[in-house]
Amino acid sequence: MVYEAGARADRLGRPDRERAVDPNLVEDDLALDRSLRPKRLHEYLGQERIKESLDILIQAAQERGDVADHILFSGPPGLGKTTLATVVANELGAHIRATSGPAIERTGDLAAILTNLEEGDVLFIDEIHRLNRMVEEVLYPALEDFALDIVVGKGPAARSIRLDIPHFTLIGATTRTGLLTGPLRDRFGIVFRLQYYSAEELALIVQRSASILDVDVRADGALEIARRSRGTPRLANRLLKRVRDWAQVRGDGLIDEDVAAQALSFYEVDSLGLDAMDNRILELLCTSFGGRPVGLTTMASALSEDPDTIEDVYEPFLMQQGLVIRTPKGRQATPRAFDHLGVKRPESA
Repeated sequence: MVYEAGARADRLGRPDRERAVDPNLVEDDLALDRSLRPKRLHEYLGQERIKESLDILIQAAQERGDVADHILFSGPPGLGKTTLATVVANELGAHIRATSGPAIERTGDLAAILTNLEEGDVLFIDEIHRLNRMVEEVLYPALEDFALDIVVGKGPAARSIRLDIPHFTLIGATTRTGLLTGPLRDRFGIVFRLQYYSAEELALIVQRSASILDVDVRADGALEIARRSRGTPRLANRLLKRVRDWAQVRGDGLIDEDVAAQALSFYEVDSLGLDAMDNRILELLCTSFGGRPVGLTTMASALSEDPDTIEDVYEPFLMQQGLVIRTPKGRQATPRAFDHLGVKRPESA
């Protein structure tokens, strides 16, 4: 599996320091993330409608003795797209070949992957919206006709040869559905968008992960971790690991609500899942600028951060939570932001 989290972080101008609430997969999480991933649909918690649809799709394909339709998973990072791809392959009893869009640089790379597949295999392409356009053109006949068009020779002597390839199921994953081309999106038989998880669903995931890691977590402790995980299972597992370390060193190893709250406060993750930089942004808008609209470049200068980093990394979650809004005049804090900070809202705002 090729992970492009680091490259993507550099492209978006992410800060060099690791954030406890960063939903992207970081190197330190690789082993933990793999060990906690469910292998079967009944082990996968949350996304119930998607699970039901996949169960029907898989059973129908098996009863027909055919490959399953091509599947596209979309949604923010950390919600389980890669995990679901592996689960589908396991349920189909098929081998999975995993790669990523940026890793397939030339048409020859894709041809080599497709010709090495076996009948019924699953090909998983992460960040599929980043496929090279020339590579994408080669993929079209493979998805529709299970054939590969190869041009042999050059100039007037060039001729096209069509090679049959084994029937396979393509599973694509993307965090940026809008960047997918229309022809590629239309070739997927079914498209699922993963939603953020509720605190109750995340609490169940935390308890499942704790049992695998042999960590003593009470129900209230799991719920406290879940509430600060931004609706993302990957964050819930990462915060569980950090709370486990804190409880082992500063406590007796038992994680209840108080221990979880103390540990996460120590790591600067507050009750809404905001970290220190998120709260700095809110304080800047609410206090320094008195609730007035602030331009992006002004915010960046005041915070000593890159404007792209603020816009792509910090701002989306603050907007999802209704703490910050975009106005024609700039970014502005909402009444909820003042309430969260315990700051009185100026009348001028």
